[in-house]
Amino acid sequence: MNRILIAEDEERIASFVQKGLRANGFTTTVAADGDTALDYAVTGGFDLMVLDIGLPGRDGFTVLRELREARVTLPVVVLTARDSVRDTVAGLEGGADDWMTKPFRFEELLARVRLRLRTAARVPEVTVLRSGDIGLDLRTRRARAGGRTVDLTAREFVLLELFLRHPGQVLSREQILSHVWGYDFDPGSNIVDVYVRALRKKLGAECLETVRGMGYRMR
Repeated sequence: MNRILIAEDEERIASFVQKGLRANGFTTTVAADGDTALDYAVTGGFDLMVLDIGLPGRDGFTVLRELREARVTLPVVVLTARDSVRDTVAGLEGGADDWMTKPFRFEELLARVRLRLRTAARVPEVTVLRSGDIGLDLRTRRARAGGRTVDLTAREFVLLELFLRHPGQVLSREQILSHVWGYDFDPGSNIVDVYVRALRKKLGAECLETVRGMGYRMR
């Protein structure tokens, strides 16, 4: 039974998340401030943390930074009302494994929690993902392609990580949007295509294949 730490100071939201997770078989503990959340998180007694940014005491960014500085690899799903690109990038680059904005659907949060738990259980020791001559260092957040070091933006990093964790698998635009952006875009948006083109330009045109009418996959 997985143990989830919920770091959330709004009692209504904390109760909603806690009840939903318990109904799905998880054991939960709520921390209403950043200091308590950090104390719990470093004990090693939890499998994942759902973290609000606007906590009293240490805010979520500070909790996240101090966790990663202490080499704590606890998966963290950020759940916050902050939706600016700057905050999202800061959270992901600061060590968050996922980012969701409020208001949110519990079903989506549950799916992300399960995904992160499966990922952590499956490959906890992996620090470099590879496919062919493309490699992604999860610690330095840099890629290598054909012997070249490639710098990636925060969003490009998450997108490439997704493809490298599912080599050969066709990923639909909807799957990519859900994982990389974390909230719904206009169905007519071409944001996925824009970022795929950016990765092709940096890593090589043949690295990502377009599967017409279905999505993209890494060769």
